[in-house]
Parts: sequence; structure tokens; C-alpha cells
Amino acid sequence: VYLEESGGGSVHFGGSLTLSCVGNGFAGNKNDMRWYRQTPVNDPELVATLGGVIWGTEYADSVKGRFTISRSNSKNTVYLQMTNLKPEDTAMYFCNVGTKFGQGIQVTVST
Repeated sequence: VYLEESGGGSVHFGGSLTLSCVGNGFAGNKNDMRWYRQTPVNDPELVATLGGVIWGTEYADSVKGRFTISRSNSKNTVYLQMTNLKPEDTAMYFCNVGTKFGQGIQVTVST
């Protein structure tokens, strides 16, 4: 499994971004899919999880109601829709499927 994130960038407070993570073999993959984020001074934070079998979702309290994780098997892609972004959302975001992680992509939110 390879994973490659895209869609990051810089936005102002209250803006929106959608991250994409393209991989391969999603159709038969029953692993949970996750998005993490990390800043230079903090430990990695699990932001969102999409269950691999029932596709239930879980979110960190810090993003609940603002972020949405989803997947498309036909496009081999897992998404993270982020709305009402805040400066504290600034971080490197990583997608994770099974034991694989992407390289990460930067999201910066300015005031």
C-alpha cells in the first residue's frame, strides 16, 4: 500500500480545505483509515478514524463538528474535509491505512 496526501495549503481563520490521500487496493481493504496531525512541539494527534468494516467514524474532540472523514473505493482515496479552520489546526497532516503512513502535508491557518 502506498499513500500520498494532497490538498493542503494556507487558509485564513474560518476557511476550509479538503485533504485527499490516494492509495491503492482500497476496495478490498478492511483496515481502519485514519488522519493524524503533528506540530513540531506536540505529539501526534489522532484526528479522525473511518472504520474499515462498518465505516463508522470517530473524531478528536478538537475537530468534532468541523472535520469529516470519508473514502472512495473507486478512487482509492480517503478524504478529510475541514471546515471552520482555526489557527490551532495548523499542523502536518498524515493519512494512515493499516501500518502505512503517507509523507504528510502541511496545513497552515492564519488569523
